[in-house]
Amino acid sequence: MLYHGAVRITGPERDRLSINSTSYKLAEKFSKRACSHLPKLYVLSVNGSPIYIGKTVRRMSERLRYGFKADGRNGYHGYAWRHKFSDVQLDIWYHEDAPADNSELDIETIEAEVVYLIRRAGQWPECQTEIHFHPSSSEHRDAATAILATYASNAPRIGPVGTRGERA
Repeated sequence: MLYHGAVRITGPERDRLSINSTSYKLAEKFSKRACSHLPKLYVLSVNGSPIYIGKTVRRMSERLRYGFKADGRNGYHGYAWRHKFSDVQLDIWYHEDAPADNSELDIETIEAEVVYLIRRAGQWPECQTEIHFHPSSSEHRDAATAILATYASNAPRIGPVGTRGERA
């Protein structure tokens, strides 16, 4: 998928993770882009239903390792989904036209909008443990809608956008 707007997002790059509570194994090796410092949005899903949405500018392997090794020190307990599932789908989306400093603000805003759309349709993603909200533009909301549409068969139904940008 390629999304053009004020924020250009490409993806998803899709893989499967086999999980035990302390580590994971990929079906394929991470791509060069997944190993880059581009801002990334990643969606974990089970049976086509998103269970966790995250963002990072780290290499994906570093981000996943951090989430698997966390033990609660400094307040971070790591990924909740690592204890619930043995197999998940990992989709990675890339912010292609990120500012030169690789700012995460746009991708974090899209992350929050995806989570909001899921919550608005019923319940938070099953393993979402935190989210950071920022003011969003129509481009952020459109990107979130397009990303969530890739899970159309199991994704929540999303209502139209109102004239002031709020969801109807």
